[in-house]
Amino acid sequence: MAESKDLGRLVKSLRELLGLSQEKLAAKLGVTFSSVNRWENGHTKPSPLAMKQIETIVLELGAKGKELHDEYFAD
Repeated sequence: MAESKDLGRLVKSLRELLGLSQEKLAAKLGVTFSSVNRWENGHTKPSPLAMKQIETIVLELGAKGKELHDEYFAD
């Protein structure tokens, strides 16, 4: 799995693909704004449950999310 800073890039890239603010992505994932902010800034990393939710959203993006999925979730 990627390092915390790399996961921050994943979260930010996903959020930008979705066209969401940190607050709206947080609501979609059922976490706080500060959690998303800390993830993006590399201070903490998403929990395993949050990572599963992020992966699900990436997969739902289809072709738009393929690059992110390949970079962060493919073995």
